Parts: sequence; C-alpha cells; structure tokens
Amino acid sequence: MRRPAVYLIGAGPGDPGLMTVHGLECLRAADAVVYDHLVPPRLLRHARPGAELIDVGKASPQPMAQDAICYLLAEKVRDGKVVARLKWGDPFVFDRGGEEAFFLHEQGVPFEVVPGIPAAIAAPTYAGVPVTYPGGGDTITLVRGHEDESRTLPPVDWASLARLNGTVACYAGADQMPLLLEALRDHGWPADDHAVIIYAGTLPQQETISGTIAELLEGLRAHPQHAPATLVIGRVVGLRPHLRWFDTRPLFGRRVLVTRPRDQAVDLVSRLALLGADVIEAPLIRIEPPDDRGPLRDAAAEAGTFDWIVFASTNAVDAFMTALLEGDGDVRDLKGPRLCAVGTGTADCLAGYGIKVDLLPGEFRSEALVAAIAATGPVDGARVLLPRADIGRDVVADRLREAGAVVTDVVAYRTLLNDATRAGEPDVYKLLLEGQIDVVTFASPSAARSFVAIYGAEPAADLLKHTVVAVIGPTTAEVTRQLGLPVTLQPSTSTIAALVDAIAAHYATEA
Repeated sequence: MRRPAVYLIGAGPGDPGLMTVHGLECLRAADAVVYDHLVPPRLLRHARPGAELIDVGKASPQPMAQDAICYLLAEKVRDGKVVARLKWGDPFVFDRGGEEAFFLHEQGVPFEVVPGIPAAIAAPTYAGVPVTYPGGGDTITLVRGHEDESRTLPPVDWASLARLNGTVACYAGADQMPLLLEALRDHGWPADDHAVIIYAGTLPQQETISGTIAELLEGLRAHPQHAPATLVIGRVVGLRPHLRWFDTRPLFGRRVLVTRPRDQAVDLVSRLALLGADVIEAPLIRIEPPDDRGPLRDAAAEAGTFDWIVFASTNAVDAFMTALLEGDGDVRDLKGPRLCAVGTGTADCLAGYGIKVDLLPGEFRSEALVAAIAATGPVDGARVLLPRADIGRDVVADRLREAGAVVTDVVAYRTLLNDATRAGEPDVYKLLLEGQIDVVTFASPSAARSFVAIYGAEPAADLLKHTVVAVIGPTTAEVTRQLGLPVTLQPSTSTIAALVDAIAAHYATEA
C-alpha cells in the first residue's frame, strides 16, 4: 500500500466501530488524512504517528470548496504520498465521492474506493427498524436529502414512491425533514402510517422519535429541530418495539468520564461503550519512565536473589519487565522469587509475559497483602522487591519492614499530570459544571490526586457534588475520600470489569 494513491474510504455513519477492516488498514498506512467534519474523531487516532491530518469539512476554521479538495488530493499524491480521504457514510451514496473519483481519473491519479455503511441503512438498524423484512414490502428507496441545504426537495416522483408500498429511508437536513413528510403525505402516503425520525444515529446520543406521519409533522412544526436526521417510513417501522437493542442497553444515555491514560483505558472504554455509555476520554495522568532508571535496572538484574517481588499495578509490571529484558536477564530469572500481584489486572499483565503469579491477595489493602504473604511462610528476613510509582505510598513497604522483611523499594515509573486544557481534549470543567457528566471514574489513586491538582481541592469537590464517582478499589476509595471527594461506587473486586458492572448495577437499581 506504499504506492502513492488516494483511498476514498467510507467512514460509516458515526459509530467508529462500523468502519471496515480494509478502511482501517488504508487509514493506518496513509501519509495524509483528508477528512470531513462528520468523521468520528476517534477514527483519527488510527492514523499513523506523523501523518498529516487535514480537516476540509464545513466545521473547520477554513472549509474547502469541492474543487479545492479535489486538487488537494491530487497534489498530495503527486508529492509521493498515500492519501486517506475519509468520507462520512459511504463515498458513493449521496456524497461527493463519485465527483472526487472522476476528477482523480481525469487527472491520471491512482485511487481506490473503500465502501462504508450509509446512515440510511445503519441508523434504522440501531433504532431496531430492519429496512427490509418478509411482508414489509419488496423495495427500499434511499432518497437524497442532506446534500442540498436549501429548503428545496429533490425532484422525486413522490406519488410513484408512495405506490411502491415498500420502505423509504432518507438522511435529511432539519429544514428538509418537515418538507419530506409533507411531500409523502400529499402524494398518497396515509397520514396515519407510522414512521421514525432518528437523530445522531449509531452514536451514544441517538434519539429515536416514533409516531404517525401527521404526528411527526405536527411535532416538527411546533418544535423545530436544528440537526439532520434519518427518516424511515414503511411497515417495517412497526417492528421497532420488538427489535430495539441499542437504546435499551444498561448505560445508554449515560455520559461517563474515563480519566485513565489513553493507552491503558481501552478495556474500560470498550466495556462501557458495549453497555451503551457515552464515554468521554480525558486522561488526567500519563506514565513516563523514572528520571534515573539505574536502580530499577539494578534490581531487575538481581531479580533471582529476591524471595518475593510484589507488583502493585500493571505499570509496575511493564516497567520491571522492560528493565529485565533490556539487560542480560529474561523471564527465567523470575523462577526463583515468588510473585505477588495486587489485583487480577496486574496478574493478567504478568500472564501476558508468560508468567504465573504465586499469590493474589483477596483484599488489596496493605495489611491484607502482608498477611497473605505471611500466610505462605516466614516474612522475617525475607528479601522483597517492590517496584512502584514515584508518588506511590510507602505503606506496603513499611508494613513489610515492620514484619521483618528486607525491602528494596525502587521507582519503576513516574505518574505525571496531564494538561486538561490542551487542544483536542474535552472541556471537563465545563461539562461537569453544566451537569453533563453522569459518572466520573478513578481507576487509581493518582487519577484522583491529579483531578484535585488540576481543579483545586474545593472546586473539585464542588464539581463532583452531584456526580456519581466510581472508584476501582479500597485504596483508591481511601485516597479519594482523603482528598475531600465523594465516593459513590466501589466494586467488591478491584477490576475494570467489576467497576463497569457496579456502574451498570447502580443505574439498574435507580431505574
């Protein structure tokens, strides 16, 4: 895929997961990414590091005319670049993808078209409306509605459309929607036939309004909307009460703030999204190597001389294993010491290196951890290695020393504060102030500390006064409360899966 060319890629209707595998492959290989404003921002994260990102949509500071976009694509290829042209929906379904492809053909510029899912197909599916169904009619008609932003409808034979007796789907602008309903009603479609209007289709903010043509038209006249939407009319609309799935999920409509570092938040974000949450990623911290990696390297080189190595987080595991494998050692050096993991996530991280833990305490408090180690044999005189964060508490090390252990305490990684106001990050302060976030998650004590460091102790507590605060375990809960922040939810098991389940159970009980 290194041949300079333009890949006209259908990005789908909104949900980033609906982009095709081939589309992602082309995006990841591109030197330049030219995208419309409706393309989900999360998709742009799949662009390779260093790729040029060019917003040519109507919402950009300097939107481009169609001719300028075409010349831009050709110019980038002539500069020897692979270009991903991300188009909302499908490039060839009521879009300018055909025009762009024709221009490239005339210019002798190589191109490929990667299909995407049109909104008029995906939005009904997410609303529980199959656009075809046995007995629901033998035709499906897609009507142009959004490209023309005027109040003029496309020159469709509306009377013939009504006689087809099938399904009609149209993605239309806010001004055109009532005109569409009027045109269908006035040309033979019964006013008491049912239809749906789907706003923000396939996104966590999706809203589906059901009613007869007359009821929907009356509602739009009384309360004009300002957003485009997908209109579906036909007998298949009657199946929605039976086939709804997207907007019935446990966390649908709930906005959840994830504060973990982005590369460590994948599991949490995925689990929340699967339950319907609108996930806002705002990493409060980032993980960096220690200023001086010497002590960690020295400890890793002597791994076989310890009786115990205690890993309190996945970050500690990754940092230690990196130091171990960078030197002359390998995983065989961990055959001698017994390994203790704080939390199943930490144990799973070790398993990823092909290493099984010897001890996984049932509780993750320092007292319980030391007791669990003591239950396996004498602690007095035992050599224990404790790789930890630079801001990690010394409680575990202190408890082990009190029990007679010889503890080597080394900084494995640094936890640094992220700038919450930098470009591209959501305005968390504004969202919380306006009550637009339902749940704030803290998956580590450092996340809670960073939240207070960014916003200040009193303002932070005030911001969370009416927000559900979900923490991953007792240590994080203790630190959060010490900082003056409320704790609403704490799962019985300190895992990401249990944290998500606790949030879902909270809203199930509330319902």
